[in-house]
Amino acid sequence: MPLEVIESYKVDTTKKDAKWILIKKYGLTQFDSGTYTIPKQKILIGNKSYFTDSLKVVVNTIEVDTTKQGLYEIKPLMDVDKSASDWWKTLLIILVFVAVVAALLYWFIWRKKPLTEAEEIALLPPYERAKLALKKLDESGYLENSELKEYYSELTLAIRRYIDEKVYDRALESTTDELISRLNLLKEGNQIDLSKETLKNLESIFKRADLVKFAKSAPDIELAKLDRNTIDLEIDHVKEVLPEPTEEEKLLDQQYKEAQARKKKQRKIVFTSLAAVMLLVAVYVGFGIKYGFGYVTDTLLGHDTKELLEGQWVRSEYGVPPIDISTPEVLKRDNPPTPQDIKAKLNITSFKYGTLQEDLYINLSTTTFQNQGQDPEKKEVDLTQVAAKSINDLEKQGVTDIFVKQEKFVTPNGAEGLKTFGTLKIPELNSNDFKDGHYVLLQFVSDNKDVLQQILITWADADRYAEQISERIINSIELKKATQ
Repeated sequence: MPLEVIESYKVDTTKKDAKWILIKKYGLTQFDSGTYTIPKQKILIGNKSYFTDSLKVVVNTIEVDTTKQGLYEIKPLMDVDKSASDWWKTLLIILVFVAVVAALLYWFIWRKKPLTEAEEIALLPPYERAKLALKKLDESGYLENSELKEYYSELTLAIRRYIDEKVYDRALESTTDELISRLNLLKEGNQIDLSKETLKNLESIFKRADLVKFAKSAPDIELAKLDRNTIDLEIDHVKEVLPEPTEEEKLLDQQYKEAQARKKKQRKIVFTSLAAVMLLVAVYVGFGIKYGFGYVTDTLLGHDTKELLEGQWVRSEYGVPPIDISTPEVLKRDNPPTPQDIKAKLNITSFKYGTLQEDLYINLSTTTFQNQGQDPEKKEVDLTQVAAKSINDLEKQGVTDIFVKQEKFVTPNGAEGLKTFGTLKIPELNSNDFKDGHYVLLQFVSDNKDVLQQILITWADADRYAEQISERIINSIELKKATQ
């Protein structure tokens, strides 16, 4: 301090007369002129401290010869296009996000997952499922551990579930007496040809199982094994007396399976669609937070003036002397019809974009007065009166409620003129309605008073992009002399 260090250079080491010389340099800066003192600097060499001499620094001022160096007004701020150099980063993030969501959907929804043991068992026919339940009961070790309650619960569940699926659909929730009564009724009604011995065996085993489960009875282990074998045989007997399914039943069963498969696929499609919608909403919200929801919506749905604003602009010169201006598109020549008697006094060239009824309208005109320099009475041009005439011309075209404000306007290259601006109501095309809008009218007179240059811009109040376009156009205007 008080100077600012901008860079610390590496130590430069040289050898001279059997000694090493270490030179350390710093780059310093100071923008304000004056005299400054760099205080002593402490240097540590080994365990010893040394101090440098203080230094006096004089920062000189820069002399400017204003007679040779032209001075200009500070140019106004200009809007520039958003940098598109990192667009690929945004695109990459979106693609990665979409890929992750797609991978998750495939892995959890569409991937053909290996079936669990329970799912594989559920796909087996009822008879094979009952047999498998008895096999697993043999491997359970319940009898070895004297767990008779669990043993009989699994044993009776195997045949109850089989009867529930093939004979009586309330077998699982029925008591022993209710189930045996129902089976007897089915036998008497010739709906199933079960033998009396089968019914007796089932009733005996079911009641013994009830005593084990609810009365803590403990039958012999060998009796439990015998009951298991009896249930195995009775499952076979029930299967033997079941009627063969008809072709109609087989068809209905196949149709049921196909309907279930379709429902499963539909659920996958619905879930995937919801995930895709949520993904789109998330992307929309993310970009909306960053860029604004209106901007994102206009980008997705399209917006004419937004495309003009972000498109390739054109910088051209119009008229003589030329008006140098940047516009979204090249202005088209539109010279109005001029009576012969007026042509002898003035010459008008006009260029425009759009129409007054559209959301954006640009009109640029150059009026050259013939023999203006020879007529001293018409030498001075009152821009205020010219602006009033232009406002009157707008009213003749149906524009109403014109609010007028005026101020001095200076272009970036120093040309001075009159700025008339405010609000108005613009008639809508093929309608009796009006829409709110804004306008800016810029007018300039050449040094020799023989040329009047005008730029008129109107835009709809609800179109924020058109307002940005108008500001960018106005900030780009430069007037050139005829010699240029």
